[in-house]
Amino acid sequence: MLWPRGLTAVWADPGWSLLQQKAVAAYWGLAVGDALGGTVEFLLPAEIAQRYGRHDCMRGGGWLHLKPGQVTDDTEMALALGEAILGRHGQVDALTVAQRFDAWLHGKPVDVGNTVRRGLVQFRAHGTLEMPEDDYDAGNGACMRTLPVALATWRSDPAVMIRASRTQAHITHNNPLSDAGTECINRMIAIALAQGSRQEMLDGPVADLIRRYPVFQFRRKRLPSNPSPYIVDTLRVVLQVFFDSNSFEECLVEVVNRGGDADTTGAIAGMVAGAFHGLEDIPNRWLRRLDPHIRAACRQQALALMDLSLSGRARH
Repeated sequence: MLWPRGLTAVWADPGWSLLQQKAVAAYWGLAVGDALGGTVEFLLPAEIAQRYGRHDCMRGGGWLHLKPGQVTDDTEMALALGEAILGRHGQVDALTVAQRFDAWLHGKPVDVGNTVRRGLVQFRAHGTLEMPEDDYDAGNGACMRTLPVALATWRSDPAVMIRASRTQAHITHNNPLSDAGTECINRMIAIALAQGSRQEMLDGPVADLIRRYPVFQFRRKRLPSNPSPYIVDTLRVVLQVFFDSNSFEECLVEVVNRGGDADTTGAIAGMVAGAFHGLEDIPNRWLRRLDPHIRAACRQQALALMDLSLSGRARH
């Protein structure tokens, strides 16, 4: 097949199946959204407009002084989780995941969320694999890294996905809102992989989420801005923009220009929009600027996780 936008075989293989393309697009979408949003993290929309006009370039900078195309903890923790899952042949084992997260933390990453750090310090000190349920742990840190779980379990019974999702989440984030939001995103990605529609996502996982937790209700065509790391703020923006946009680029640019926790809203929107819109819709100018080591690692993990889920060798 021919790749639009000049997407070359250096990054993508024309022989990939549609499922493989969607899996890689989800991973690259996560990384692109993370890197794009990192520039404007914690800025207000008015500040973004004053500095950049419409922020749509992989320019780095921001409060973390990122290099162009550099990712943050969102992508790095997803890759650590993917390594843990692949190392256990598809099983989401709490100890293996915690060890991978801890090794990542030892590497002195450019950014670490407070709830993530607290959970990993507890694991390091006491071997804790599940933090106690806490009203204050309703952050977006479990959701930002959930993509490997979504790919590993997309063909599984819903109970398997839920168990796997909570196993990885509760190492740092044990909260019903965090769980529900993360599981909604996993289900949306599964629908995208199966070539389902946005209406199926809206009528299924999103409607279920709002029915159980009305606080997630969002208004179409409304422009909420400056989302915090609170999972409700994060997903209300991600969902509104995803359902009201018509392309991967439109979705990502709109999300990150809302400011706030923009690397994470960008990462979550990127994984869903990538899986839904596919490789051909990711701008080549963003992929070209993305850290080449991250681009390669995302591609490798996406293909390996998809192969594992399709082969039936995954052990849940």
